[in-house]
Amino acid sequence: MVLLRHELGGVLRAYRRRQGRTLREVSQRAAVSLGYLSEVERGEKEASSELLAAICDALEVPLSAVLSEVSLRAAEVEAVAVALDGLPVSGTSGVSASAA
Repeated sequence: MVLLRHELGGVLRAYRRRQGRTLREVSQRAAVSLGYLSEVERGEKEASSELLAAICDALEVPLSAVLSEVSLRAAEVEAVAVALDGLPVSGTSGVSASAA
């Protein structure tokens, strides 16, 4: 199952790191606590739409770009899950997971 907060946090962290910026810099620009931003990036907290917009503004990245990246990542996770569903489950002598 895909948890959007995990994918969203990963995307935000990737943008921040590509820019060579610290959590402190982004949290100050977004007017959010460093700890909370860290939790969002780790997928532990779900950002409100207002907070997400502030973080995107602080990163100077359009919200639509972040959400597109999240959508792509979620699709990849779902595709892997579907592919794995058809593979044999260990210890069932070749019986697929859906037939087990």
